[in-house]
Amino acid sequence: MTWSTYGVFLLAVLLGAMVPGPTTALVIRRSALRGTGSTVPMVAGMELGLVAWVIAAALGVTALLSASELAYTVLRIAGALFLIYLGIQAWLAARRIDGDAELGAGASERATAWRAFGTGLVTNIANPKIAAFTFAFYPQFLPEGSDLLPATCLLAVSHMIVDAAWFLGLAMFVGRARRFFQRAKIRKRLERTTGTVMIGLGSGMAADKL
Repeated sequence: MTWSTYGVFLLAVLLGAMVPGPTTALVIRRSALRGTGSTVPMVAGMELGLVAWVIAAALGVTALLSASELAYTVLRIAGALFLIYLGIQAWLAARRIDGDAELGAGASERATAWRAFGTGLVTNIANPKIAAFTFAFYPQFLPEGSDLLPATCLLAVSHMIVDAAWFLGLAMFVGRARRFFQRAKIRKRLERTTGTVMIGLGSGMAADKL
C-alpha cells in the first residue's frame, strides 16, 4: 500500500466517523450529561465492536452475512430493537428528571462505566451497516498478494484510532458545556431528543433492506 492510498483510507474513515448516526447520538448524550471522562468506556466499546467487524470481514464472516438474507435480517432487527430500547430508556430518563439538582457522580459513575462500554460495543456489533461497510470498503485498500489478516489488522488499528479520536474530540467539545446540559429543563430536552433520534434510527434500520 502506498502512502497516498493510506492517506485516502484515513480521510475516508474520518469522513465516515463524522456522519451522524447512533454512536454520535450516544456520545453527545453521555458527554453532555456526565462529562468527557465518562464517555471513554463507551468509545472503547464502540471501537472494539468496529474492529470485531473488520476482523470478521477479513475472515469472510461478513461475506456470509451479506450473502444470507436471513442472517442479515436477524442482525438488522436485533440492532433496530436495541436502538429503540435505548431510545425508550432515554425517554424514561427524561420523565424521571425532577427539580434542578445536578446529576450524581462518584460511585454512580463508576458503576455505569461497564454499562457504557457494553452499550457502545452492542451498538456497533448489532449494526449490519458496519458489517456491509467493512466487507465492501476494506478490500479496496488491501494490496494484492499481501498477507490478508495482518494487512487488515493494520488498517483496522488505523481506523480505530481515527474513529476514537473523532468521538473523543466530540466528547471534549460537548463536555465543555456540561454545566449547561445539567439543568433539569435542558436535560429533559436532551433525553427526549436523543430518545427520538434513537427510536427513529432503529425504526429506519428495521425498515431497511439488504
